[in-house]
Amino acid sequence: MSENTVNNSSPFDLVKWVVTLALLVGIVAADYIYDDVSVLIRALGAVVAVGIAGFIASTTEKGSAFINFAKDARIEVRKVVWPTRQESTQTTIIVLIATAVIALLIYFIDWIIVELVSFITGLGI
Repeated sequence: MSENTVNNSSPFDLVKWVVTLALLVGIVAADYIYDDVSVLIRALGAVVAVGIAGFIASTTEKGSAFINFAKDARIEVRKVVWPTRQESTQTTIIVLIATAVIALLIYFIDWIIVELVSFITGLGI
Protein backbone atom coordinates (compact mmCIF):
# COMPACT_ATOMS: atom_id res chain seq x y z
CA MET A 1 0.00 0.00 0.00
CA SER A 2 1.03 3.58 0.42
CA GLU A 3 3.96 4.43 2.63
CA ASN A 4 2.61 7.88 3.40
CA THR A 5 -1.07 8.33 4.21
CA VAL A 6 -0.71 11.92 5.41
CA ASN A 7 -1.90 14.59 2.98
CA ASN A 8 1.26 16.54 2.11
CA SER A 9 -0.19 18.54 -0.77
CA SER A 10 0.56 22.21 -0.80
CA PRO A 11 -2.15 24.88 -0.94
CA PHE A 12 -0.76 25.85 -4.32
CA ASP A 13 -1.87 22.43 -5.66
CA LEU A 14 -5.49 23.56 -5.49
CA VAL A 15 -4.66 26.57 -7.65
CA LYS A 16 -2.92 24.29 -10.15
CA TRP A 17 -5.96 22.01 -10.33
CA VAL A 18 -8.27 24.98 -10.85
CA VAL A 19 -6.04 26.26 -13.67
CA THR A 20 -5.96 22.78 -15.21
CA LEU A 21 -9.74 22.50 -15.07
CA ALA A 22 -10.13 26.02 -16.46
CA LEU A 23 -7.89 25.12 -19.40
CA LEU A 24 -9.89 21.98 -20.15
CA VAL A 25 -13.21 23.81 -19.92
CA GLY A 26 -11.72 26.58 -22.03
CA ILE A 27 -10.92 24.07 -24.77
CA VAL A 28 -14.56 23.04 -25.00
CA ALA A 29 -15.76 26.64 -24.88
CA ALA A 30 -13.27 27.76 -27.51
CA ASP A 31 -14.37 24.94 -29.80
CA TYR A 32 -17.94 26.25 -29.68
CA ILE A 33 -17.03 29.91 -29.89
CA TYR A 34 -14.56 29.57 -32.74
CA ASP A 35 -16.50 27.07 -34.85
CA ASP A 36 -15.81 29.17 -37.97
CA VAL A 37 -12.03 28.66 -37.59
CA SER A 38 -10.38 25.74 -39.36
CA VAL A 39 -10.71 22.39 -37.61
CA LEU A 40 -6.97 21.83 -37.94
CA ILE A 41 -6.16 25.02 -36.06
CA ARG A 42 -8.74 24.24 -33.36
CA ALA A 43 -7.38 20.70 -32.99
CA LEU A 44 -3.79 21.93 -32.72
CA GLY A 45 -4.87 24.50 -30.13
CA ALA A 46 -6.68 21.80 -28.18
CA VAL A 47 -3.64 19.51 -28.25
CA VAL A 48 -1.39 22.32 -27.02
CA ALA A 49 -3.86 23.28 -24.27
CA VAL A 50 -4.24 19.66 -23.13
CA GLY A 51 -0.46 19.35 -23.06
CA ILE A 52 -0.15 22.49 -20.92
CA ALA A 53 -2.96 21.29 -18.62
CA GLY A 54 -1.27 17.90 -18.29
CA PHE A 55 2.05 19.53 -17.45
CA ILE A 56 0.43 21.72 -14.79
CA ALA A 57 -1.43 18.75 -13.33
CA SER A 58 1.75 16.67 -13.26
CA THR A 59 3.45 19.24 -11.03
CA THR A 60 0.93 18.64 -8.24
CA GLU A 61 1.36 16.04 -5.50
CA LYS A 62 -1.30 13.73 -6.94
CA GLY A 63 -0.03 14.29 -10.46
CA SER A 64 3.52 13.26 -9.58
CA ALA A 65 2.16 10.24 -7.68
CA PHE A 66 0.21 9.25 -10.80
CA ILE A 67 3.29 9.62 -12.98
CA ASN A 68 5.29 7.43 -10.59
CA PHE A 69 2.49 4.86 -10.65
CA ALA A 70 2.42 4.90 -14.46
CA LYS A 71 6.20 4.41 -14.61
CA ASP A 72 6.01 1.48 -12.17
CA ALA A 73 3.14 -0.04 -14.16
CA ARG A 74 5.15 0.26 -17.37
CA ILE A 75 8.07 -1.54 -15.72
CA GLU A 76 5.74 -4.35 -14.60
CA VAL A 77 4.19 -4.67 -18.08
CA ARG A 78 7.67 -5.16 -19.52
CA LYS A 79 8.09 -8.18 -17.22
CA VAL A 80 5.04 -9.94 -18.68
CA VAL A 81 5.70 -12.91 -20.95
CA TRP A 82 3.30 -12.39 -23.85
CA PRO A 83 1.94 -15.42 -25.73
CA THR A 84 3.02 -16.12 -29.29
CA ARG A 85 0.62 -15.84 -32.20
CA GLN A 86 0.28 -19.63 -32.33
CA GLU A 87 -0.54 -19.84 -28.60
CA SER A 88 -3.14 -17.09 -28.96
CA THR A 89 -4.75 -18.81 -31.95
CA GLN A 90 -4.85 -22.19 -30.18
CA THR A 91 -6.34 -20.65 -27.04
CA THR A 92 -8.98 -18.83 -29.10
CA ILE A 93 -9.96 -22.04 -30.87
CA ILE A 94 -10.22 -23.89 -27.56
CA VAL A 95 -12.47 -21.15 -26.15
CA LEU A 96 -14.71 -21.21 -29.25
CA ILE A 97 -15.04 -25.00 -29.09
CA ALA A 98 -15.79 -24.95 -25.35
CA THR A 99 -18.40 -22.24 -25.91
CA ALA A 100 -20.07 -24.27 -28.66
CA VAL A 101 -20.12 -27.43 -26.50
CA ILE A 102 -21.65 -25.58 -23.54
CA ALA A 103 -24.22 -23.95 -25.84
CA LEU A 104 -25.24 -27.35 -27.19
CA LEU A 105 -25.47 -28.79 -23.67
CA ILE A 106 -27.70 -25.93 -22.55
CA TYR A 107 -29.86 -26.35 -25.68
CA PHE A 108 -30.37 -30.08 -25.06
CA ILE A 109 -31.03 -29.60 -21.34
CA ASP A 110 -33.63 -26.96 -22.20
CA TRP A 111 -35.20 -29.26 -24.80
CA ILE A 112 -35.38 -32.12 -22.27
CA ILE A 113 -36.97 -29.86 -19.64
CA VAL A 114 -39.57 -28.58 -22.15
CA GLU A 115 -40.46 -32.14 -23.18
CA LEU A 116 -40.65 -33.24 -19.54
CA VAL A 117 -42.92 -30.35 -18.56
CA SER A 118 -45.18 -30.88 -21.56
CA PHE A 119 -45.44 -34.61 -20.72
CA ILE A 120 -46.26 -33.91 -17.06
CA THR A 121 -48.78 -31.15 -17.75
CA GLY A 122 -50.25 -32.72 -20.87
CA LEU A 123 -49.87 -29.45 -22.74
CA GLY A 124 -48.26 -29.51 -26.16
CA ILE A 125 -45.90 -26.58 -25.88
